[in-house]
Amino acid sequence: MRVVLFALVVSTASFAADKVKEVRARRAADVKALVEQAGLTYPVDEVYLRAFKKERKLELWASKRGQPMALVKTYDFCAASGELGPKRKQGDLQVPEGLYDVPSFNPFSDYHLSMKVSYPNASDAVRSDAKNPGGLIYLHGSCASIGCIAIEDAPIEEVYLIAFDAKTRPIRFDIFPTRMDDVVSLGDSPHVELWKELTPAYISFEQTKRPAKFRVTPKTGAYVVR
Repeated sequence: MRVVLFALVVSTASFAADKVKEVRARRAADVKALVEQAGLTYPVDEVYLRAFKKERKLELWASKRGQPMALVKTYDFCAASGELGPKRKQGDLQVPEGLYDVPSFNPFSDYHLSMKVSYPNASDAVRSDAKNPGGLIYLHGSCASIGCIAIEDAPIEEVYLIAFDAKTRPIRFDIFPTRMDDVVSLGDSPHVELWKELTPAYISFEQTKRPAKFRVTPKTGAYVVR
C-alpha cells in the first residue's frame, strides 16, 4: 500500500512539473517580451498584482527590488462571481476585497493554473463569519467563478510564470472594489468604511508605484496604511 501511495505522489508531482514545463516552453518568449517592453529584465525581482472588481480588470506590475513598479500588462476578468463588497462567509460567492498576497501556486488546478489568494487574512479573521469564513480563493484560468477571479488560460500562463519566477516572495495581491479615486461615488453601502480603509493603499501606490505598507488592528480588523 505504501509503495502504491508513493508511486501516486511521485506521478502527481511529475504531472505538475511537466505541465508547468510545457507552459514555460511554449510561453517563455511571450513573457520575456512582456517584461522587456516594461523596461525590465526577466526574471523580475518583484511582482505586484492589483484587481478592480467593478472594472473587471487585473493589473500585473513588476520592478527591480525596492524600485518603482512598472505596469507589465492589464487583463480582463473572464468571470468573477458576486457583487461589490467583501467576502464574509462560505458560500456567499463573493470575491474578497482587501490587501492580500499569494501564498502558493497550484499547477494541479482544474482551471488550468491557479494562484492562491491569502483569504481569510488577519482582517478577514476578525470581520468574517467566525465558524465558516470560507477559503480556497484563487486567481486562475478558464472562465468560471464561485468567489475566484478567472482570466482565461493564456493570460494566467503569463501571470503565473512571471510571478512564479519573481525573486521576491510573497507576491502582494490587492483586490479593490473599484478604482478608489472617489469612494463617495460608490453610493450608500454598508461597506463604505472598509472602502475608506483601502483607499489610502490605492492612493499610496498611485503616488509612489510601491505597494503600501499596512497593519491590521487586532480588535477591529481595520486596515491602517503606514
